[in-house]
Amino acid sequence: MKTLAMIFMLSYTAVTGPLIINWKKLADVEFTRKLNKEVSMYFLYPTFGPTVKALQGKEIQIKGYIIPVDENENIYVVSAQPMAMCFFCGGSGPESIMELQFKNKKQRFKTDEVRTVKGVLQLNPTDIEHLNYILKNAEVVE
Repeated sequence: MKTLAMIFMLSYTAVTGPLIINWKKLADVEFTRKLNKEVSMYFLYPTFGPTVKALQGKEIQIKGYIIPVDENENIYVVSAQPMAMCFFCGGSGPESIMELQFKNKKQRFKTDEVRTVKGVLQLNPTDIEHLNYILKNAEVVE
């Protein structure tokens, strides 16, 4: 009986596909400014709320603006806002951007190209070398 239940759960997950979310869902987070002693700089560290914590490790799909960080190294982010208004350049918060770690490393995008991407969401509360939201095995859906 356990095997039958397990097969049903796996087939249901495969049929349902990624959770389609919007940027408002990722806003369930609070930030605290703290000193990072290793680099002697202050950073905003997140405390993820229950809505965001429930997404950890799940395959999600989200639509946003693609912003190249380093095209030669295939480093891109997806943002809730275009580049002029994104976290780096405008007034948005760190919850409005997501690091993309592509499955296919040879991606090329134009700045502010609107795309829908999917992948497995990883929450990052501490590593200052990466964004708070990371989409692993990311793929372009449309």
